[in-house]
Amino acid sequence: MIQFNEFSSGIELASYVTSSGLLCRTWNTISSSSIASNKGERLSWKVHKEEDADLKIIVFETTSQVKLALVSSLELKNKNFLHFEFLCTRKNPEFQLNKDAYHLFYENLQSLDELKSHVTSSTRLIVTGQGLGGSVAILFTLSLLDIFTTGKNRPLCITFGSPLIGDMNLQKAMSRSTTWNSCFLQVVSHKDPLPRLFVGPHATQYMPFGTFLFCSDESSTCFENPESILEVLKAMASIQGENQGFQSSEYGNIVEKLYQKSIYKDLLARGVDMTGCSTLQASIILQLSALGLTPQMQQKQYNIDINNLVRTIEILEKKYNHQKRTIFDPTKKLNVMKVDMVQLEWYKKDSRNQNIGYYDRYKNMLSTNKFSTSDQDVVNFHKNLTNYWEKMVETAELKPQKEGAAFRTRWLFAGTNYRRMVEPLEIANYYYSNEGYKKFPKSYFETRSKHYKQLEEWLKEGTAAASNSNSTGTRNVESILTFDSCFWAHVEEAFISCKVVKDVKVDVQLKEKAKKKLLEFEDYVYGLLKNYEVSSDIFLRDSSYMTWWNEYEKIDGAVSHSKLGRFMSNANNYNVKYVKGTYNFN
Repeated sequence: MIQFNEFSSGIELASYVTSSGLLCRTWNTISSSSIASNKGERLSWKVHKEEDADLKIIVFETTSQVKLALVSSLELKNKNFLHFEFLCTRKNPEFQLNKDAYHLFYENLQSLDELKSHVTSSTRLIVTGQGLGGSVAILFTLSLLDIFTTGKNRPLCITFGSPLIGDMNLQKAMSRSTTWNSCFLQVVSHKDPLPRLFVGPHATQYMPFGTFLFCSDESSTCFENPESILEVLKAMASIQGENQGFQSSEYGNIVEKLYQKSIYKDLLARGVDMTGCSTLQASIILQLSALGLTPQMQQKQYNIDINNLVRTIEILEKKYNHQKRTIFDPTKKLNVMKVDMVQLEWYKKDSRNQNIGYYDRYKNMLSTNKFSTSDQDVVNFHKNLTNYWEKMVETAELKPQKEGAAFRTRWLFAGTNYRRMVEPLEIANYYYSNEGYKKFPKSYFETRSKHYKQLEEWLKEGTAAASNSNSTGTRNVESILTFDSCFWAHVEEAFISCKVVKDVKVDVQLKEKAKKKLLEFEDYVYGLLKNYEVSSDIFLRDSSYMTWWNEYEKIDGAVSHSKLGRFMSNANNYNVKYVKGTYNFN
């Protein structure tokens, strides 16, 4: 397999695209007058099927003018237009589209939806257009992406000389999917003013996405980094005086010449001095020279500094490549995380053998500052797992809606186990210094990590099958993880409430509030016990729960008639009957 430099592969990719004949075939369909068109008020489209290649090509055409204005996806949602809503995420809830392109799409929505209904995942499809017609082609292809979530035949959108279609948030939405960007190829002549119409100080909101094939009469190159694409468009805009009179029909000649040139492998720009350049700098100069952007231009009167452009793109490409290398991949460290979870399971069992739950063992270790080797290992396991799942949740939240939902479902079981095992350690870390309720101006719930909350939401939003797998009636309560990962935080808050009730310096109103919390905690614990959702570790002699219970019993009238009081009145109930599942909670 041939290995290419991450940046110079743009020329190789351009060579591959131009030599395939795909651009010539697509442009010939656009320019063909023999294919019948479907005409709307301001938009027309035609469908050409190549039986021999099992390929369908849809062409969009319009003579309408395009302006700078954008329209927000939130505004579209308020109008009950939801075709692009799947692109929104929790962290990226809004994006903007070019208003004129959207209006053309919306005016023909019923007809385009009917056209879309004839497209299946088994169809090899190219959607194309020139200028603003290409912008509509992009929107039509975007509307297909929600259908083509699976299957190998995703649509390919090829535009010729089209203006930018949306803002940075749209670009971010597209970048969250590993496949969506690859569905868009935008062909741009260095002489065409339309693609750079929304570039410059008057149009700072627009941002490209997909692959851009920049071409001159002699050569071509591809860029995928949206920031680099923007810089190239700006550079091309600065020499626009040379490009007067460009006709869209010239794209036919351009793609034909590039096809012929690529066949003979004559791809590289010649006569460019690259002495002293790094590999990356040389690659950038080579790509820019393919567009006619050469150092010699600085000797003319153009307002452009090629050397500065090279330095700018070099910085942007290094940043872009670093981001690609550092994208979080949950599968890479999965086996390590599995081992860490197994180690915590062993720690839990070993703690029980020492007649203390793992929550209290961890908390005591922190409070006494006495760390054995195994205890230090648990601290590291806690840290590693937390870092992993924080990134995992962040990744899930950034994914598009359908892809994100599938991702969350796939990781639901592992995420739930992690939360139930590790969050108690987080709670122990918060409450380990048991010096009185005045030390805690905030409860743990006010400082709880966001990723635990989101993992809890995953479970609530999970499938019925996933939920039912955790609701099986009586179970081995000696080995389970307590279902509510915040159980120990509730225990610690109840312990604090006991101290408030017994403190003679606390006013009556605060005491009554604390008593109410204790009654609520009783009901909470009894509900968990009734459903066998609490590990029997809480009944170990030195557990924080038993410490709380012993304090709670001393409060006059606190437990005389409560259901939890009756359950706790006899050790046989929780040490034997609860473990065997024979206690009558009714």
